[in-house]
Amino acid sequence: MKRILFILSALLIALPGSSRKRTFNMQDYGVTPGQADMTAALRKALSDIKAATSPEDQVVLKFKKGTYTFLSANAEPCSYYVSNHDQDQPKRVAINLNGWQNLTLDGNGSAFLFDGRLIPVALVGGKNCTLRNFSVDFANPQIAQVEIVKNDPEKGITFKVAPWVNYRIADDGCFETYGTGWTCRATWGIAFEKETRHIVYNTADIGFPINDVKDLGDRTILSPNWKDQRLVPGTIVAMRTYARPTPGIFLDENINTTVKNVKVHYAEGMGLLAQRCTDITLKNFNVCLKGDKDPRYFTTQADATHFSQCKGKIVSTGGLYEGMMDDAINIHGVYLKVTERKDDHTLVCQYSHGQAWGFAWGDKGDTVRFIKANIMETVGEDNVIADITPVGTPSVVGTQAFTIRFEKPVPAEVGTHVTYGVENLTWTPEVLFSKNLIRNNRARGALFSSPRRTVCEKNVFDHTSGTAILLCGDCNGWYESGAVRDLVIRKNKFINALTSLYQFTEAVISIYPEIPSLRGQKDYFHGGKDNAILIEKNEFDTFDAPILYAKSIDGLTFKDNKFKTNTEYKPFHPNREAVKLERVGRNLIFCPGFPTMPKNNNKLFNK
Repeated sequence: MKRILFILSALLIALPGSSRKRTFNMQDYGVTPGQADMTAALRKALSDIKAATSPEDQVVLKFKKGTYTFLSANAEPCSYYVSNHDQDQPKRVAINLNGWQNLTLDGNGSAFLFDGRLIPVALVGGKNCTLRNFSVDFANPQIAQVEIVKNDPEKGITFKVAPWVNYRIADDGCFETYGTGWTCRATWGIAFEKETRHIVYNTADIGFPINDVKDLGDRTILSPNWKDQRLVPGTIVAMRTYARPTPGIFLDENINTTVKNVKVHYAEGMGLLAQRCTDITLKNFNVCLKGDKDPRYFTTQADATHFSQCKGKIVSTGGLYEGMMDDAINIHGVYLKVTERKDDHTLVCQYSHGQAWGFAWGDKGDTVRFIKANIMETVGEDNVIADITPVGTPSVVGTQAFTIRFEKPVPAEVGTHVTYGVENLTWTPEVLFSKNLIRNNRARGALFSSPRRTVCEKNVFDHTSGTAILLCGDCNGWYESGAVRDLVIRKNKFINALTSLYQFTEAVISIYPEIPSLRGQKDYFHGGKDNAILIEKNEFDTFDAPILYAKSIDGLTFKDNKFKTNTEYKPFHPNREAVKLERVGRNLIFCPGFPTMPKNNNKLFNK
């Protein structure tokens, strides 16, 4: 009887379509730690393993713990159009996980070290996949780090170049850095305090000339035209351009993705960029330095994490986001700009930001909304896509515009000389951003732009140099949608945000949709019900006045928060109001004990 049961079990395992757990040790395929380039070996291993398994198999790729080297020369060229990145093609990809289902890539604590200009990891068209237990780094980042050693008001600034940076003085006398397949002439930078690693107070983006420099030896450079008295000796400057060609981890058109115990130490773009994905869980995902003794002060060239046109649920818990050159998290959709009205049911709509085009935007059956751009106000009723096709390309890859036919007639005014946008409401996610630490980064902390339930709780925002939390919405510049309808910000701690000023930095929490003609608006952009945005039980430890700024919202509650004023920096923000409201409907603002009480400037009241 036992023998019969065993045979039956074996037959069931072997049946086509049945699920098996298959673990593959990558060293058996010649993928081993060390200085040798593993790019080609890993690509062949992935091909062989995929051929030997079925999509239903639970496949685990197991790496022996160590440091693995991947070079751009052998990376796979792919036409991947990545939202909010430079759209130069092709992108080279080192670890290309295209079309996998039920896959787990387990690095076993390994360090994946890359060289050149490439996407380290791309998961495209996947389902039920997990990335875990590895780190991403580059030996020679495109951001160059220097230390100020002397600052002479007349002779200029002398700086010392970090030991890992390859640099030279070009024939025209300019300081430039270089690596495999790239050369950079940075003219902007972010300054860090050497001991605390905070961004230097009231500096923001530092411009500096790199011409007529002189090499003094011992990796020390004199820049006679660089004069900035804020940069005392010992200051660390991350020299950078605004290029963002490649993210560290690229997720595209995936369903149910988990990224767990993964660290990104550098990427020449976002740490993780996800577009058109359904259900993403980040657990202990870090964009971070390599510990307290890491000689570097920076991590990614742009956001730590960025989610464009996703749906389902986005979860980020237990993360550390530090030293990045932009936000910790940004979640938004994409407004298409209406360029032509073909008939009452058909519009031509195009991507309008130079870093957001070339990928799918919507599908038949999706619910959409029209918006008048100058007042950021909804036009007509929600509609449904009956058909959508790319313009000028055989597929969505590389497209810049779509012809969209709608089930119901489009409002008569849409498609006139005034700018209108289209928002895809189907591709909007629920969000949980919890128990994360955000610190010592440029620009802002967290950006939320989804109408679905969003919870931001129990996080620490420590010296985000700009606004800690921003709610935007913009159909005029960035074209990032959309309105926030159901958001809770609670039990977070904010420590000295706003030490520098960037775009949208009116207060520690800034509700700032981009509305060119606010006076012409009749409705509100954010909210739409009582407690649509609820900000409660947070702690604000700040040196300056502005705590909350809000405009064009109906249903704002700010209550039961605690305030502490410190003297770490001198107050400098031009907004001297603790709470400032512009065109705000239903609201409850309650902040007893704050040294500067809010003014009654827009139906504002205290209870």
